Amino acid sequence: MSQDLYEILDVPRDADADTIKKAYRRLARQLHPDVNPDPETQDRFKEVTRAYEVLSDPQKRAAYDRGGDVLGDAGFGQGAGFSFTDIMDAFFGGGQAGSRGPRPRVRRGQDALIRLEVELAEAAFGVTRELKVDTAVLCTACRGSGAAAGSQPVPCETCQASGEVAHVQRSLLGEIRTLRPCPACRGYGSIIPEPCRECSGEGRVRSRRTLNVKIPPGVDTGTRVQLAGQGEIGPGGGPAGDLYVEIHVAPHETFTRAGADLRCAVTVPMTAAALGTTLTLPTLEADLPDAESRTDTTFELDLKPGTQSGTEQTLSGRGVPGLRGGRGDLVVTVLVETPTRLDPRQEELLRELAAIRDEESPSGSMKASHKSVFSRFRDAFNG
Repeated sequence: MSQDLYEILDVPRDADADTIKKAYRRLARQLHPDVNPDPETQDRFKEVTRAYEVLSDPQKRAAYDRGGDVLGDAGFGQGAGFSFTDIMDAFFGGGQAGSRGPRPRVRRGQDALIRLEVELAEAAFGVTRELKVDTAVLCTACRGSGAAAGSQPVPCETCQASGEVAHVQRSLLGEIRTLRPCPACRGYGSIIPEPCRECSGEGRVRSRRTLNVKIPPGVDTGTRVQLAGQGEIGPGGGPAGDLYVEIHVAPHETFTRAGADLRCAVTVPMTAAALGTTLTLPTLEADLPDAESRTDTTFELDLKPGTQSGTEQTLSGRGVPGLRGGRGDLVVTVLVETPTRLDPRQEELLRELAAIRDEESPSGSMKASHKSVFSRFRDAFNG
């Protein structure tokens, strides 16, 4: 290898360690035999890896800069000395060998999700519900240690408490050294000789518990309420994850919801629509448990004479409270009902009215219609 090592990695002579590592990663991704099996490319890959081995080692780099022979006669056969972790680092940016160490027994628990169905009034005005959840809780026998009373974990002799064991293989690229979790201790670095009988060494057991969940006003289907620290206890008695309660709002027989607005439809006879009237209708508050003691469980809807079917009236501030304040509106659609059955006297009176209004033989008037009454009624419920 007569070429300058800095030229091989395409870095300046004053390049820092991070620049050298980035240059090696870039070249290794291009030249690795798994990517490009061409023999000349493999030779080039060996040169790049050898250059990186020298320049990434402060002592070898200093000796090389002084003109010393840090390469020697060793080729890329036995004794080349580079680690497989350097090659993996080029592709995945991993750490150096032995940097992971034993994995901790105490870890944070997983988050949990539970779905809760509430009524529309409960979603609108808030409610406190009792939930029963099955999650992992702290083992009371060992208090999370996983060890039986009077015992404790001991260092693993197989991996010398490191949690990892090395596997070395020889190849055309030299010694390939990989680290794997120790099979004896499963990577923990220690072994529990006498596991707790209650939790089998996990430090936690499954149990059913009861929680009171406060649902804030204004939630809607899909809203998730977070209960911090109410999820599963972690392995080894680690901190608990969070519990998320996902809301599903049940359909209401009268009101439909469109964001913060409520919509409903009221049917009136044609005489009331023609003459005008005042209707007393229930509000969503009428569904609350304390409805009998409230004064806002009804509202009055004034219909002017000549009200047409499909007319909408908006009552400001009678909709759903918002999660961040404010309140939506209540939109009422009026549907005029035409009688389908008339007794002789009623028919006589209607014919008399038609004659007075000169409507005995109406010709009808045609005009462009953007939406029919039924379309408006359908849209009112579809939001």
